Amino acid sequence: MTVAIGQEIPERIIEAVDPARMKTLSALMRDPNPIHFDRSAVSELGMGERTVNQGPANIAYVVSMLGAWAGGVDRIRHFRFRFRGRVVEGQRLRASGVVTAVEEGQDGTLVRCDLALEVVDGARVLEGVGAVLLPL
Repeated sequence: MTVAIGQEIPERIIEAVDPARMKTLSALMRDPNPIHFDRSAVSELGMGERTVNQGPANIAYVVSMLGAWAGGVDRIRHFRFRFRGRVVEGQRLRASGVVTAVEEGQDGTLVRCDLALEVVDGARVLEGVGAVLLPL
């Protein structure tokens, strides 16, 4: 694979954040926060009418996109994110990235990237950086 600074990583579109999956993930993560599965709790907190997706799920959308491009998530060497907003049920999302540095080494090519998750036609909700090691 040829990689260059400024190259865009193929986007991943999440058509709609599924509230049933949020509820399942809450149970799996043992996350008792009702904003992830109870619309009335969200409303009582003044956060709108739709349940809020878990932060780790939002990160997973971007990490999955990066791993798919790199040839597997095992090639990801690190990532770091900052939350900029929330994702709620039903939203359509876009995970994206751009190559910022390419370093040739003995073990392969280390590719550094800027990464993001945004609501389609809306705000950026997650941004960060990551690196993948592409084999020789």
